[in-house]
Amino acid sequence: MKNRLLVLLLAVVAVAGNARPAQAIAYGENAADGAYPFSVLLTMTGLPDGAGGTRDSSCSGALVAERWVITAGHCFRDGDGRRVDRAVARRTVAVIGRADLRGHDGYEVEVVTVRQADDTDVALAELARPVTGVTPIRLSTGAPHVGEVLRLTGFGLAVRDGTIGPTDRMQTGRFTVDAVGDTLIEASGAAPRPDTSPCPHDSGGPYFRELPDGTAELVAVVSGGPGCPHPGPDLGARTDGLADWIAATTTGRFPAAAAGFGAAGLLVAATVLTAVLRRRAHR
Repeated sequence: MKNRLLVLLLAVVAVAGNARPAQAIAYGENAADGAYPFSVLLTMTGLPDGAGGTRDSSCSGALVAERWVITAGHCFRDGDGRRVDRAVARRTVAVIGRADLRGHDGYEVEVVTVRQADDTDVALAELARPVTGVTPIRLSTGAPHVGEVLRLTGFGLAVRDGTIGPTDRMQTGRFTVDAVGDTLIEASGAAPRPDTSPCPHDSGGPYFRELPDGTAELVAVVSGGPGCPHPGPDLGARTDGLADWIAATTTGRFPAAAAGFGAAGLLVAATVLTAVLRRRAHR
């Protein structure tokens, strides 16, 4: 399994130089009004671009507590591409509970603090005030399994009939788990199309299982992958092993040692992934 994940990572490196324009979930579908209200758009204004200037960008995420959003760790990088425990942009705003970006539903709250997980591409962003009108997504404490079907939500541009353009609505699609590693999963598009795939600005978007009672359980967040749209797998950073760290961070009650997946993890894969994320991330 580790070799399978490493092969995918090396494939990502190979295509990194052929990055396509920024998109959201390629060949996904519009999310209905009120659907998946825990989904989050993180808008960053005034990010350092590494050349002394600034740029704007965005990521996706999910509300996991009244004042905390989970997303990809690489969404908060300094000008040298290093993950940092702070909101790097001049202003970072979380839009929560708004499927239609043309509307005014939901909440807009600034991000004030960031916490990075130790051993995987996951971060928690603290909000300036609590969001009490949206139920946070529940965290899965069980590992995903091969063949499991997950749903993904994300924001950004969209690909429709081969044309890339802006979208004014949250996009969603279903994905099948192809492989499960210590800190990563591979997931491939299942619906609406086999080439439904996450793209730039879907970074941090939640992969979640939909339970029979209508609730959702967070399994992973989008971490990286090839150019899109494409059939075949992308990488998600697992969140089930971070439950203790997430609980400690969101409540302020930290254990003596930071929780996480442990240093063992996928050491070789993590090294490659770090290099990949600096060159080609879904941001």
